Order: sequence, then structure tokens, then C-alpha cells
Amino acid sequence: MTMIKCYSDLIHIPTFEERFKYLKLDGIVGNETFGFDRYLNQMLYVTKEWRSCRREIIIRDNGCDIGIEGHEIYGKILIHHMNPVSKQDILNKNPKVFDPEHLIVTSFNTHNAIHYGDVNLLTIKIVERSINDTRLW
Repeated sequence: MTMIKCYSDLIHIPTFEERFKYLKLDGIVGNETFGFDRYLNQMLYVTKEWRSCRREIIIRDNGCDIGIEGHEIYGKILIHHMNPVSKQDILNKNPKVFDPEHLIVTSFNTHNAIHYGDVNLLTIKIVERSINDTRLW
């Protein structure tokens, strides 16, 4: 049985690492969700409805990777469907495709790490040091 993931649960998870674990899908590189029908989701992403939805999610998450403050994305921002969307969902205009409860902002690397389970793709936040700082790295 597949667990339905949602934003209202995700926002109660405090750390980036824990949110990543909640979201990760453990897919296989090269195993596409849409196969030869990939054009369908690419057509979706240029629609007015998607662009409006995307803008709302970016604003809601303050442009931060998986919605964590301090993890601002300065490059390309992706919107990740927390629950995979199928060809039929797009063809049938299933409302879940645009439901903010199932969408989250991600960076390109985080998005790939979520899909393929490769933690090495995640951007590690650099620890800032200060004068007289005796903490270990």
C-alpha cells in the first residue's frame, strides 16, 4: 500500500534530511514515469493553469528547497509532485495534478535525489564559522 504524502504533514518535519527521507521515491535512473508519453507532462508544464499553480507554490515555500528556510534556491526552481502523477491523471485532468497539498519546491539536485534516492546529489549547507568558534566541523 502506497502512502499518500502531503504538504500539511511535511511542514511538521523539522529538518531538511528528515523531509528528504519523507519525500524520497527510490526510483531507477532511466526508468521514466511516462516513457514514450513524456510529451504529455511536458505539455502540462507550459499551460497557464500550471504556471499559475507553480507561482503559488514558489511563493508559499519562499523559493526554499523542500520548504526549509535557509535553503533558498538561486538557480532553477522545480515543483515536485509528492505523489507520482500518471499519464491518465494528465489526460483526465485530475485535480490532484494542481493540488498545492501535494506539491513542493525543490532544486534540480534535490528533485533527482528524491526520485533516485541518491543522497550524494543533495546540496550540503556550509557551516559558517566565527571568531573564537571551537565547534568541530
